[in-house]
Amino acid sequence: MKKHSVDIITMGCSKNLVDSEQLMRQFEEKGFTVYHNPECTHGDVAVVNTCGFIGDAKEESINMILSLCELKEKGDLKYLYVMGCLSERYLSELQAEIPQVDKFYGKFNWSLLLEELHSSFNKAIKNERVLTTPSHYAYIKISEGCDRTCSYCAIPIITGKHQSRPIEDILDEVRSLVQTGVKEFQIIAQELTYYGLDLYKEQRLPELIERMAKIQGVEWIRLHYAYPTHFPMDLLRVIWENDNVCKYLDIALQHISDPILERMRRHISKRETLDLLEAMRKEVPGICIRTTLMVGFPGETEEDFNELLDFVRTVRFDRMGAFAYSEEEGTFAADNHKDDVPQEVKQRRLDILMSLQENISAEVCASKIGKTYKTVIDRIEGEYYIGRTEFDSPEVDGEVLVPVAGNTLQVGEFYNISVTHADEYDLYGAVENT
Repeated sequence: MKKHSVDIITMGCSKNLVDSEQLMRQFEEKGFTVYHNPECTHGDVAVVNTCGFIGDAKEESINMILSLCELKEKGDLKYLYVMGCLSERYLSELQAEIPQVDKFYGKFNWSLLLEELHSSFNKAIKNERVLTTPSHYAYIKISEGCDRTCSYCAIPIITGKHQSRPIEDILDEVRSLVQTGVKEFQIIAQELTYYGLDLYKEQRLPELIERMAKIQGVEWIRLHYAYPTHFPMDLLRVIWENDNVCKYLDIALQHISDPILERMRRHISKRETLDLLEAMRKEVPGICIRTTLMVGFPGETEEDFNELLDFVRTVRFDRMGAFAYSEEEGTFAADNHKDDVPQEVKQRRLDILMSLQENISAEVCASKIGKTYKTVIDRIEGEYYIGRTEFDSPEVDGEVLVPVAGNTLQVGEFYNISVTHADEYDLYGAVENT
């Protein structure tokens, strides 16, 4: 086909974003003009990279596909393709229900899309990407899939077994990105701590991060999506000893009640969880811990929920996200536990939990007033430069706002910012004179 434009629309998580960025690079190399998440389509080809994790995300992906189908029917779009987690899991159903889509691809065979458009996948640039993030930071996906058996999670059904990328492959990618000006790296996987077990027969995350930290030009490394069971404790030493490894860890705990943890098949107890958190704060003083919690899991009683609230009050997470249980067909929980917590109860518990965390977050932010933090500037928005400290991951955490008036700051550069005031999630500051 004649090479015109391709619109890539990414739904869901940063792991999907990496796939989209790699696909964009392939298209770009073939002479297409590529747009990511455009406000309006450009009339030639649109590709939706879907999410299939929970109900809301699936619905959002479906709605996006249907809206593009309408454009195609009006003649405002020539070709529509769908890839990603949703089509990996529901390929035959989607083909039958949405025939307007020219072709569906899964999560791992999207390279065949290039053949559909009379091109081919170029293996020589397989790790190259068109960054959709600001040019100073990037996401690094170190593995695919998951070998954990959490009873509520459909991800292993979608992505299959854990597959680690070779260490040298990852380090080469980081070196290449540094050469393009990337300074900050968000390390992502479905489950970081399992890294290396399939390739090297041992957990190799600490070694990977330590070697990455030694690469000249790497300013910040931040770790996302760790798992608490069999946590590689040497990673705490690596975080503490390397100044460019952010004192930050995203570790999804889901719950604290032993009966719920057992039904979730998390293979960890309340006591073990508390001991792990204590060790993290002891070994890495000042570490920022982000977690994700779930309410409304089958069988969750008011007692279980109150235990979860007490846990959050006591531990005081720096960052916390939460969601209500959504039954996923094919999972152990869907097949073995009745979804017996009413939706209105789930929502009430979620609101209470998030309100509690909002108060904790406000107190954590207020405690930073008068302190100075190394801050990277991401963008200019209205009257403020918007930045982040090492304790703030893009998109999901709070930000640092510095007035544009009286300052001349550069996006992608680091500055020492003194915090002058704060709200529930964001900090406000001034450039510290040096």
